[in-house]
Amino acid sequence: MNIRNSIEITPELVASHGLKPDEYQRILDLIGREPTFTELGIFSAMWNEHCSYKSSKKWLRTLPTKGSRVIQGPGENAGVVDIDDGDCVVFKMESHNHPSYIEPYQGAATGVGGILRDVFTMGARPIAAMNALRFGAPDHPKTKHLVSGVVAGVGGYGNSFGVPAVGGEVEFDERYNGNILVNAFAAGLAKSDAIFYSKAEGVGLPVVYLGAKTGRDGVGGATMASAEFDESIEEKRPTVQVGDPFTEKCLLEACLELMKTGAVIAIQDMGAAGLTCSAVEMGAKGDLGIELDLDKVPVREERMSAYEMMLSESQERMLMVLRPEKEDEAKAIFVKWGLDFAIVGKTTDDLRFRILHQGEEVANLPIKELGDEAPEYDRPWIAGNGNPPLPASEVAEPQDYNVALLKLVGSPNQASRRWVWEQYDTFIQGNSLQRPGGDAGVVRVDGHPTKALAFSSDVTPRYVEADPVEGGKQAVAECWRNITATGAEPLAATDNLNFGNPEKPEIMGQLVGAIQGIGEACRALDFPIVSGNVSLYNETNGIAILPTPTIAGVGLLPDWSKMARIGDMRDGDVLIMIGTDGSHLGQSIYLRDVLGSTEGPAPSVDLDAERRNGDLVRGLIRNGQVSACHDISDGGLLLALAEMAMAATKGMRINLADQRGPAHALLFGEDQARYVLAVPADLANFVEASAESAGVPFRKLGMAGGDRLVVDDLVDVSVPDLVNANESWFPGFMN
Repeated sequence: MNIRNSIEITPELVASHGLKPDEYQRILDLIGREPTFTELGIFSAMWNEHCSYKSSKKWLRTLPTKGSRVIQGPGENAGVVDIDDGDCVVFKMESHNHPSYIEPYQGAATGVGGILRDVFTMGARPIAAMNALRFGAPDHPKTKHLVSGVVAGVGGYGNSFGVPAVGGEVEFDERYNGNILVNAFAAGLAKSDAIFYSKAEGVGLPVVYLGAKTGRDGVGGATMASAEFDESIEEKRPTVQVGDPFTEKCLLEACLELMKTGAVIAIQDMGAAGLTCSAVEMGAKGDLGIELDLDKVPVREERMSAYEMMLSESQERMLMVLRPEKEDEAKAIFVKWGLDFAIVGKTTDDLRFRILHQGEEVANLPIKELGDEAPEYDRPWIAGNGNPPLPASEVAEPQDYNVALLKLVGSPNQASRRWVWEQYDTFIQGNSLQRPGGDAGVVRVDGHPTKALAFSSDVTPRYVEADPVEGGKQAVAECWRNITATGAEPLAATDNLNFGNPEKPEIMGQLVGAIQGIGEACRALDFPIVSGNVSLYNETNGIAILPTPTIAGVGLLPDWSKMARIGDMRDGDVLIMIGTDGSHLGQSIYLRDVLGSTEGPAPSVDLDAERRNGDLVRGLIRNGQVSACHDISDGGLLLALAEMAMAATKGMRINLADQRGPAHALLFGEDQARYVLAVPADLANFVEASAESAGVPFRKLGMAGGDRLVVDDLVDVSVPDLVNANESWFPGFMN
């Protein structure tokens, strides 16, 4: 076969496509000739880090992905988990970090759009969204602009599309100055017997293009997302996609309507690397070839080359294999919704990926090898030495506990995120059961009288850097604990692993350690990983982000009328801490924000204690014995108490008379597997007896009431002062 090459393939051109010389040699060996320019683009799209997971594949295989409720694990557009009664929840988290730093509004908006498409491609109607955002230091000149653009982009797309934002995270650290993180999560509901997959089946069947037209936006986006940033960042703006949520809403409705007709054999959304990735994945999974005629692709710009069309990441597009007899019915649905519907190719039996453009064959490649033969690296890695122990006795007590507490609740990372979530529609669809700001977002399952789902997203990057294995375990445990604190049973998780350059052994060591910790915790807590995303090369001028393996999880509440909320504490309720006394101040926010130090090891995670303590708490909530519940994490016991007091606008009197160990460790220690419960006074003895019989340590703390948070003779702060400190930082910063 002779394909004419109009552009000379030089070593510089190969390097600009993110391909190393040995990878290019592998391409030459595979196809037996020099690739065309279009083929080079296709290889660069399929073999970059973002699409091929070439540095992480080896380690991702070690994660637990199966469970009694798992219907579909990793390898599809999203994971699928059974929630009884013939229903299932479909969910995934994905990063849009690099695009959001270059163009914050569109980067964040299209991140939301992409994750929503991953969910409804499977046949699910999206019911909840979350986003985990990480920005640079508040005083960095770009931070405010990036926060403003990203939050507007997330809200602009999600609100217009009509999905509630039920939770998430916003954190600041100077290590994200040159590379912010935007991790978007979406979940949808479907019937377990009506899930749609991306595996093409049958020869000679029409391959159909659905949705919006193809433009030049996002060309090379996946390759750009697989490289470090430097001073040339502004040149990368054309690689960022542009989104239209109203078109996506029409695409959702058209796809769900089409799926009911029985016309769909396979369906895949066009995300990273657009037409290339979606067509190759559909064909390769089904052991079929694909032939595409680009003259039939709906375009919105003139004179687009085959290269641009294959690598465009224009949004709101799908690719489908269709039952031929249903073509007219399918087309009528898309025309009705004002969307493009075009037959652009067919499935073949020769395992080739063939691209025709203006009467010429511009690409002819082996389809399986494009995906399966992507390089896979066992990169060298070194484990960190770990930080030396830091006994509490070596950490200074605060000179004034009231000042320390007010400083923490009003600090950039602990202040209220109301400014952010008030820009999101959190109650659209009418099923959200609480505002963001609690331990987890909770959404009713439509059409079911009592069932609800809980969602949380968590990671503590400073722990991961200090000890990747313990930090990975803690991210899972925190997510599991936040779901448990509502009374929900944690079912499964999705991961979004954000790290620096994996070619550096110490960064690769962070990734390997975190995955080991995540795997260990997921196995111990019966919390399998069913979908996810890896984002590497989050570095600018050689400075890496903090290692940030975000874990998002889903839990099931059989009866939402018995759920626990952080702010439902009542006058006279008894406060009980579940778990051990605080002792661990290494890597704590007290150490960082009050004393200005980042010393010490991360807290260790006892997974048996997590399971035992969490199962007790969940049982108590489901038995209706708990008014309010909050897990203890950043800031330790004192911050957890303050957050409950602020949420309930109610004070509490706490007595730690029989304390063992230093008071500041008891109040600010970030030991794991702990919760604060507010329980009706007449049930307190029963709750304590339940903990005792389950072998769970506990401590009676005091009682709710009044309008001041009082702890022995150490802390005495009015709740309005706490609220004022907590609520004022974010609006003040953004003004």
